Amino acid sequence: MRVKTGIVRRRRHKKLLKQARGFFSGRRKHFRKAKEQLERSLVYAYRDRRNKKRDFRKLWITRINAACRLNGMSYSKFIHGLNKAGIELDRKILADMAMHDAAAFTKVVEAAKAAI
Repeated sequence: MRVKTGIVRRRRHKKLLKQARGFFSGRRKHFRKAKEQLERSLVYAYRDRRNKKRDFRKLWITRINAACRLNGMSYSKFIHGLNKAGIELDRKILADMAMHDAAAFTKVVEAAKAAI
């Protein structure tokens, strides 16, 4: 007696097509196209979860550099000064301070200048 895959196949297809919602045109409607696009999309998602961390770090460094230059110091000298002063603030916190609390950031810059 042969085994028919009607119910199993339909469930598998429905599950995959549900994941493909939001794709353009046939990539959401046709199983084969949707499967190909979904595999590709999952690869992009995996890659970009890692790239997001790099992108945010770049953004924080850019913001810190801009704020340092307003206080008459370069980014590299500022980081060197922080290390010498023993101030352990990460770039995320420093960038947030530079954006929202300029007075506190200026005090940190002064501490870094004094340590060099």
